[in-house]
Amino acid sequence: MNKKDIAQIRKQFKKDNDLLKISSIFNVYIMKESSDIYHHQSQPFEMLDSDQQELFMNNFKKLLGGNLDEKLFELKFQKDAENNSQLILHQGLLSSDVEDWKERMLQMVGKMLLNRQYEMDIVITFIRGEYFKPTKRRNEEAVESERDTVYSFPFILCSINNTQEPKKELLFDYVEKEFKYNFVVDPIINLNAPIGGFLFPCFTDNAADVNHILYAAGKVHEPDHQFIENVLNGEETMTAKDDKIVFEEILKDVTRDQLNTSTLSNVYEEINRMIEENEEEEHPKLDSKDVERVLKMSGLEDISAEKVESAFQKVIDDDKYEIKASSIVPKYTSKSIKINTKIANISISPQDLRYVKQVHLSGKRYLMIEVEEDTVIEGFTMIPEAFGEKVEK
Repeated sequence: MNKKDIAQIRKQFKKDNDLLKISSIFNVYIMKESSDIYHHQSQPFEMLDSDQQELFMNNFKKLLGGNLDEKLFELKFQKDAENNSQLILHQGLLSSDVEDWKERMLQMVGKMLLNRQYEMDIVITFIRGEYFKPTKRRNEEAVESERDTVYSFPFILCSINNTQEPKKELLFDYVEKEFKYNFVVDPIINLNAPIGGFLFPCFTDNAADVNHILYAAGKVHEPDHQFIENVLNGEETMTAKDDKIVFEEILKDVTRDQLNTSTLSNVYEEINRMIEENEEEEHPKLDSKDVERVLKMSGLEDISAEKVESAFQKVIDDDKYEIKASSIVPKYTSKSIKINTKIANISISPQDLRYVKQVHLSGKRYLMIEVEEDTVIEGFTMIPEAFGEKVEK
């Protein structure tokens, strides 16, 4: 799935939407002390009252929020895994019997409970639904509405949520004119911040892909690798942060950690060009040959295939490893690069990095920023100076 696919299905989670039909919801309450199932309940989603539906819809939208390889991860299933989650979920997806579907979901819950001990009571919510995606019109004069023909995608979504202890409050009773202590025993289910979950199957090119599952982490750059491997039986994944670190270490090894801002700006520009040219494709990636080409195009000298392959082996121990281009470049048009010094912190966009230089003068280091206009600080226009000296009038 690409970010457009995810955004498209995510925005369908709203009430009274004819493009998304949720047939069943299944809630399972887990006790933290024993990791036992205390209670589970299944019912048609439409039987929930309007406010409950709204709460769950917002929960599902939050689960699918975030960027790919940062909070959301498309995983390929492991081959020949025992008690394979791909088979369990596929059988649950195809089952026409609610009791059979519940049994499959309880199998997934059992795998979760074997995986870890939760610090709080948790509620695991499963829904089974169908997502309808309209086909595009061929032309403006088409008689048929774009919704007359749709792609249909059955799916299962799982959201895992913590519980919170209820607040102890002091109330004032207007009628009795007295202060009262109020304490509610029932725990509160925190649907505003899901701690994990998944969507099965993935959707790619208007077709369901049962060989992949979309995993949602609770926090950015913090996937639960044990959950991925032991519960979902997904293959090992790298975060965008991990990919960026790998690329930076490879670049440091090839350049011997000597790189000026102009060259780094060229590297970012070249990779960003790759991303824009392959915008319609799935996640353009760079192998060792692509990295070699990017570095040569960026003006680096003495770059060879042997050097780059050797760096790959040192850093990732795999010269066949491919780095996602989108993970390498900071957000290109925003001030996503942070320059931190003891004197000042500066934010700059990758495309403007070429205007920043570190220079040496009289035994001291200076950070120099090329600007096209006068610099104004606190309303005062700064007097131009030539390498530390005031300009003569």
